[in-house]
Amino acid sequence: MSSAHHAKTDSEVTSLAPSSPNRPVYYVQSPSRDSHDGEKTTNSFHSTPILSPMGSPGRQSRDSSSTRYSGSLKPGSQKSSNGSRSNSGRHHNHRHRKGDKQQWKEFDAIEEEGLLDDDAYSKGVPRRCYFLAFVVGFFLLFTFFSLILWGASRNQKPVVTMKSISYNEFGVQSGMDFSGVATVMVSMNSTVKLIFRNTGTFFGVHVTSTPLVLSFSQLTVATGTIKKFYQGRKSQRTVTVSLIGNKIPLYGGGVDLMSKEGKPVAPVSLTLDFKVRARAYVLGRLVKPKFYKRVQCNIVMDPKKMNVPISLKKFCTYI
Repeated sequence: MSSAHHAKTDSEVTSLAPSSPNRPVYYVQSPSRDSHDGEKTTNSFHSTPILSPMGSPGRQSRDSSSTRYSGSLKPGSQKSSNGSRSNSGRHHNHRHRKGDKQQWKEFDAIEEEGLLDDDAYSKGVPRRCYFLAFVVGFFLLFTFFSLILWGASRNQKPVVTMKSISYNEFGVQSGMDFSGVATVMVSMNSTVKLIFRNTGTFFGVHVTSTPLVLSFSQLTVATGTIKKFYQGRKSQRTVTVSLIGNKIPLYGGGVDLMSKEGKPVAPVSLTLDFKVRARAYVLGRLVKPKFYKRVQCNIVMDPKKMNVPISLKKFCTYI
């Protein structure tokens, strides 16, 4: 088979030689080196002349050039095959990495969007509710502080102490009331002294009272009022009140009242009743604790002790 192949080649060369006597010389260029990354390729070419086929030298040159061409192509083709597989692998890895990067970018974008939403919410709430939160916090703090002051002030109640009473006048006479009914009438004038003491350490009080009522057999015979005054913290004062009654009809109660020449001849039991009211203003008028003290005194008017102060310390109760 080899001799036949050579014979055929010789015949082909022989047949081609006369038809192209001036056939040019061909050069076969084979790549010597390829880059591994496929991006840059530096080629150096080796030129191998192929002479015109003129007998056996042409055949040998043809065989030699064919062998060299085929030999030079095999490594290149192998490199090309390896390069194509490498490029395919790199393209696959590149697509895989690209896909992973895209997924991570999407995840980061979602997470960043969520964080931005959280930041916007956390930043937006204080801006929108700052004034409301300030008002509510201030109100709660002020209420708490006011309750503390109110509780502390409630334990610092004012003290009222009855000091004395003196009878300046006590007269009994017959007469008629405004409707013309005949009855016994009483006229009297007395003075009551009491001590008011403010025990508050951080507030003063404004003091008033109900009318002081002096009664006989549940009938009012004299009244008086305490003028409004202000008492500073940790201080006290003596209050003097005049109780006056003029021609007060006693009706049936005057039967037990014995008199001579318009003067009682026996001690007369009387009752003094009133209520003291005090109000403190703490933090302006926002905290206003109130204090009440009711005083009841069972006293006896002795005709022999006119114009003489009579102590009330043992005759009064405080409610």
